[in-house]
Amino acid sequence: MKKRKRFRILALALVCIFILSGCQGYSGSGEEETYEKAVVPQGKPKPQELDEDSIDKEKEGTCTLLVECSTILKNKEDLTKGKEELIPEDGIIFPETEVTFYEGESVFDVLMRELQKKKIHMEYNFTPIYHSNYIEGINNIYELDCGKLSGWTYSVNGWFPSYGCSQYAVQQGDAIEWHYTCDLGRDVGDDTMNGREEGNGE
Repeated sequence: MKKRKRFRILALALVCIFILSGCQGYSGSGEEETYEKAVVPQGKPKPQELDEDSIDKEKEGTCTLLVECSTILKNKEDLTKGKEELIPEDGIIFPETEVTFYEGESVFDVLMRELQKKKIHMEYNFTPIYHSNYIEGINNIYELDCGKLSGWTYSVNGWFPSYGCSQYAVQQGDAIEWHYTCDLGRDVGDDTMNGREEGNGE
């Protein structure tokens, strides 16, 4: 638990970096907070406030979902002892599969439903100030289980959003991928942190 707490502190620290650099921010006073939408690259979807009321189950679409942890195969020396048997030989936890989503659902909604169908473990924590769920573990593979910079991250159509998975509204044909990173995303194609200071993460 202590290790997970340290990773969450690091993650929150990185979000603060994004806030200061204009990537995303929040304003408000007292009990009320106003979410200021993240600045995203032109042509990329902006974060949305999504909840159960936004979902229209009469309007279905399809997307693909993949969950993998292949980076661990290259960093086995850093893997927490006793976790070896949890890692698939090919690193694929949930193979790329076409799945159904409903209009107004988030990347988080799709992930949770499909993993529940397959009885694959998932643990998450909702962080109110960031209006999003944070994925702590999938298939009993948690943040910090393979090094101090390890944890779960997601991409859609090859792009790694700078906002939470609960804020990404799924669209027809989206390719959703969840990756376990051992290097703050750099080893899975996320260059968000390139050129930035890592911080101590303690």
